[in-house]
Amino acid sequence: MRATVRQVADGTFLVHGTNTNWVILTEGDAVTLIDTGYPGDREGLLGSLAEVGAAPEAVAAVLITHAHNDHLGSAEFLSAAYGTSVYTHKEEVPHARRDFLHQVTVARVLRNGWRPGVLPWAAHALRAGGTANVAVTSPQPFPVSGGGEALDLPGRPVPVHTPGHTAGHCAFHLPHVGAVVSGDALVSGHPVSRVQGPQMLTDMFHRERATAVRSLDVLAELDGDLLLPGHGPLHRGPVRDAALLARERAQ
Repeated sequence: MRATVRQVADGTFLVHGTNTNWVILTEGDAVTLIDTGYPGDREGLLGSLAEVGAAPEAVAAVLITHAHNDHLGSAEFLSAAYGTSVYTHKEEVPHARRDFLHQVTVARVLRNGWRPGVLPWAAHALRAGGTANVAVTSPQPFPVSGGGEALDLPGRPVPVHTPGHTAGHCAFHLPHVGAVVSGDALVSGHPVSRVQGPQMLTDMFHRERATAVRSLDVLAELDGDLLLPGHGPLHRGPVRDAALLARERAQ
């Protein structure tokens, strides 16, 4: 599956896979990869690295916003094949190991099958590996204490805990380019949504919807004019306004 690579700022690339996105941060020859798409996106993932001039061996670390299959898909592959470290929030580590799975169930998808776009999306998700075993053998918590501290990785991303979609969901702030990688805490589109622009995902995807709504207030405090979501296109404009619009639409 091909992926579309778009440079959105210096050393910052938003990549559109099949119904999901990932982000590449470059610094010289080194790379930080935020999320990895579905398992079926692997060819597109490797192709996107090549397109920005990076080999898989150059990936200093994989950062995971959350451990759903459409974001975790090739993390274990990179770890096993190239020794790449995989980091996520401490509360998401057991989820990435698959000690448990907090992901929308087939039964819940079928109960929502009457909604426009749900069944075509579900068929694609199954083909792309949405129910595959993508457990990461040795995921690690971020090697920082939190509180706005940047990771010592290409792009200097700052983890921002935004729970609700999952317990350990994290966004990443890129202050030097004025961008926020929002994962699934704040998106700009999705195949099962008929809304365009900043929004929350449909309720069936969230572990704790009320907590996910409160996390929009956390995102609203981040400075930036580029929103790099887990689903949907790049959104330009104050991230604060995007988060508040999503909160309003969630009421």
